[in-house]
Amino acid sequence: MNLLALETSTNACSVALVFNGSLAERHVVQAKEHTRLLIPMIEEVLEKRDAMLAQLDAIVLGNGPGSFIGMRIAASVAQGLAYGSGLGIVPVSSLAAVAAEVFATTAVDDVAVAQDAHMNEVYLARFRRGEGGLPVADGETLLQPVGRIESLEGPGPAHVHAAGAGWKRYPQLLKLNADRVAGIAEVSLPRASFLLDSGAAALREGAVTEPAQLVPDYVRSRVASIPGSGSS
Repeated sequence: MNLLALETSTNACSVALVFNGSLAERHVVQAKEHTRLLIPMIEEVLEKRDAMLAQLDAIVLGNGPGSFIGMRIAASVAQGLAYGSGLGIVPVSSLAAVAAEVFATTAVDDVAVAQDAHMNEVYLARFRRGEGGLPVADGETLLQPVGRIESLEGPGPAHVHAAGAGWKRYPQLLKLNADRVAGIAEVSLPRASFLLDSGAAALREGAVTEPAQLVPDYVRSRVASIPGSGSS
């Protein structure tokens, strides 16, 4: 399966291409430079594998949650490329990309990924190791205040590991949940290459979005919506 993956939901601007079984990727951690970096990085990975967009099966998008501006950059570029090449878009959680790297590089089977949501909050999601090492969401993605995390509480010894930059941004979050966290996985920011396997699995299941129907998973706006209020 030939796929291009884009990820700009954090300070990392990341692009990966798998083409005819060969991987090319570019990953740069540089805040507020995604607009300048993303298109040249895409062109670079395509050139490295002598590939054209029309030869791909889909575009895999790190769909957040994360930086609103960062998410919009990748979403807009993905939409433009998809329109121009007749491809569909496969949205994948940016938090799942962090979990996927943890599972690929460690023996950890349960991870809580936290990314900075500002205002003393994090975007938090828990994942367990699924078939083939793919991350499987254990519950919903939350907008979590820096405090005690109810979803980590349970009987028996702690076995969940912490990953993502949110734990480092707010050390108090780790301190308040130290008894429920078994360890820290040293993966902070999502890499586009770790979106590819989840994207391929989703594509096989038909989870493809038309460019015009793409909706970034901001989470904060979803949480702020009041059911029955009629707000959009």
